[in-house]
Amino acid sequence: MTNKVNPIQVQKYLKGIDYPASKDDLIKCAEEHGADDNIQSTLKQLSDKKKFETPADVSKAIGEIE
Repeated sequence: MTNKVNPIQVQKYLKGIDYPASKDDLIKCAEEHGADDNIQSTLKQLSDKKKFETPADVSKAIGEIE
């Protein structure tokens, strides 16, 4: 089980990403910006089907992870 990450902390690793973005885009961007395993694991739990339109969409989705 992963620790809950702060959505604002995640945004630090998504600087410069072009929205709308897929889950894979988010993971790739976070990896390129040095996100730790906990943040990468959190992003991997997001829906594959959703396109994230804004940083707020990403933060909301992170908040909904159980």
